[in-house]
Amino acid sequence: MEDGQALVAKVEISGIDPQFAEQAKAYIPPDIRPNSRINLFIYNLANARKGRYRTQNIRNVGEPPHLLDSTLVDFSTQQISRYLISKGYFNTTVNHEITLKQRRAHIYFHVVPGEPFTLRKVDVDIADPQLEQLYNEERSRFTKIKPGARYDADSLVAERERVYHLMRQQGYYEYLRQYMRVDVDSSLRSNQADIRLFVDNPEGQTVHTKFTIDSSFVTIRHDRPDLNRPVPKETRLTDGLYFQDYTGRFRAAPIARYLFHRQGDRYNVDMENLTYDRLYELNGFRSVKISYDKPDSNRLKVHYELVTRPYMGNQIEGEYTFNAGMSGFNIGNTFTHRDLFGGLEQLEVKLRYGVLFDSRLPGNLLDRVFNNDFQVGINITVPRLITPFAVPPVGRSGLPRTVFSANLQAFDQFQTYSNRYFSGTLSYNWFDTRYKQHNLTPIVLEYRYGRLNSEFAQRLVDQGFLLYVRSNNRAYFGLGSQYAYTVNAVRLSRLEDFLYFRGALDLSGNLLGLASQVIDFKRNVDGEKEVLGVPYLQYAKVETDLRYYRHLGGDRQLVLRLNPGVALPYGNNSSLLIFEKSFFGGGMNGIRAWQARTLGPGNYNREVLDPGLRLNFRNLDQLGEIKLEGNAEYRFKLVNDIFGAKLKAATFIDFGNIWRIDENELNPGGEFKFNRFLGQLAVGAGAGLRFDLDYFVIRLDAGMKVRDPQFNGAKQWVISEFFNSREFKERYRITNAPDRYNFIQYNFGIGMPF
Repeated sequence: MEDGQALVAKVEISGIDPQFAEQAKAYIPPDIRPNSRINLFIYNLANARKGRYRTQNIRNVGEPPHLLDSTLVDFSTQQISRYLISKGYFNTTVNHEITLKQRRAHIYFHVVPGEPFTLRKVDVDIADPQLEQLYNEERSRFTKIKPGARYDADSLVAERERVYHLMRQQGYYEYLRQYMRVDVDSSLRSNQADIRLFVDNPEGQTVHTKFTIDSSFVTIRHDRPDLNRPVPKETRLTDGLYFQDYTGRFRAAPIARYLFHRQGDRYNVDMENLTYDRLYELNGFRSVKISYDKPDSNRLKVHYELVTRPYMGNQIEGEYTFNAGMSGFNIGNTFTHRDLFGGLEQLEVKLRYGVLFDSRLPGNLLDRVFNNDFQVGINITVPRLITPFAVPPVGRSGLPRTVFSANLQAFDQFQTYSNRYFSGTLSYNWFDTRYKQHNLTPIVLEYRYGRLNSEFAQRLVDQGFLLYVRSNNRAYFGLGSQYAYTVNAVRLSRLEDFLYFRGALDLSGNLLGLASQVIDFKRNVDGEKEVLGVPYLQYAKVETDLRYYRHLGGDRQLVLRLNPGVALPYGNNSSLLIFEKSFFGGGMNGIRAWQARTLGPGNYNREVLDPGLRLNFRNLDQLGEIKLEGNAEYRFKLVNDIFGAKLKAATFIDFGNIWRIDENELNPGGEFKFNRFLGQLAVGAGAGLRFDLDYFVIRLDAGMKVRDPQFNGAKQWVISEFFNSREFKERYRITNAPDRYNFIQYNFGIGMPF
């Protein structure tokens, strides 16, 4: 800083009602608010040399120092006063005071608001009798302008907006906001004001005109004009609906389903906005434009101009994980075709490959592959409900979808286990309201073929794990159904206060169980009934995800989450829940201080395993039928622009664990008991960075273990060993080799954790 300059270190407003404090501070320009320390540090690091700032080639990172500017202070004083006047404090006075200490400026704004003005009388003068009747019928539903209420200019603006929307809902296509004006008389005594609302008629007219829909014209074009056909494919449907398709690819009926203005309908701006929403949700159009012309005085012709997106797309994703000598990566490729059969059906072909390396294995890099996982999936999404019976239209609250899906997985773990898994599903997704979503999967077909390495299986038998071998060294068939109910998923990207809920139910084997009462299914040597030569599954699984999102102003947000679940195997496979349906602890979207599948169950400590089994069992033995997980995360913004992205951050606390329902020979101490499960909760804490590119988020989290339930008593609080970590890790290596202990787990991925 140059001589005579002072850094703004503190800004306070006193004497103001707390409900207005946050908004009043927004009228203070950012240039005279205290800097974020980390942003100022980044700026200084990039632009300061030997106590002086660059004057050329200034690097646009961080945040330059906010210096005292008396002109901006005067301006802020006026703006705060105007804001309070708009809130009814007509007699408010605002003064400021500046104190300087060691080139640091403290700015104080002192407010004397006086008594707020309230509304004594509210009169309405609407020139058109039909509009007056409509306003009087609907007014109680939305108005905040009532006698006795505090005067608030924002309420008057909101009233004008609500009246505008009401009229446009009711057919008044040409209604303008400017038709409504407000007179305020604040010359009364006793801090009261009178309000008079006027709604004028169009110039030269005695009433407003109500419009109806005459006919509709849809034009579909490529985004590149040279790709368009010289002569369009033309289709005429009922209700005065005409299609011109210059691409020659689309069928008219699937698009017409989501054009909500029909011939003879009263114009309604809500139907226009709904049409915009559904056409964009079809994911086939880059641009949607709706316009109108008037063939006569009270009718409208609707014109839909649709510009297509590229029919095919491809997306590559990847992530890297590392912890305790284990590192690896996951890479995925998604191919998309957005108009498979001409009705905006979407085809997705997903390929995923993940590999985990163990640095403790001998040999070159390929010899150190601990496990690898290959998955391929094909989804076909149809933008309507395809059912064998008629269903009422459900497109007004959200786009309904029918999804046909098939997935194949091949998983192999070094000298331990191989798994081949196939699933095929038929799903229906629809919305009950804008915020309530249903997902019903009436058909879930599954086939799994799992095989333990023969030498490893024999070692398990020799050490008393015969049940584990029988349960995993086999194939199975599943026929079941799933249902999920979600509330407020559409709000997840918004900064507002809301509750999010998702409940999911997964059932399998009930129909086959009933059939077995009348059909004599063949049984295997373990007494399990078989279908197509393999045992069929029977289980029930329930999981809920409850979150509270609290907006704290600006880009600050607090998220609280609770995620419990329980899975119960019964009947034909009651001995053990299958691997794919079991819960696991840890991971980048759960308890982030633990790598996925390395937490729990209960107090289970892998030191009870023979050292030769620890490596082979890794990621296979820490599973459970009960899950309880919770998170608290505080999110905020660090830098508004860094390399074209917003740099955001978060601090978090995660807790939870998984458990076995019953005692299990593989996991001593892993069973759930009401009188001790609280003492088995893992606790992790940490911080993370999020690079927000608007269309996706790159995330890096670092989680630190605070409480680890694999130990007993006070030793669970491993945070006390953090500064003595070398000795602690050496003791752990002696008892748990080849497992290593890591206090900090790094997670790198795409998207928010929840």
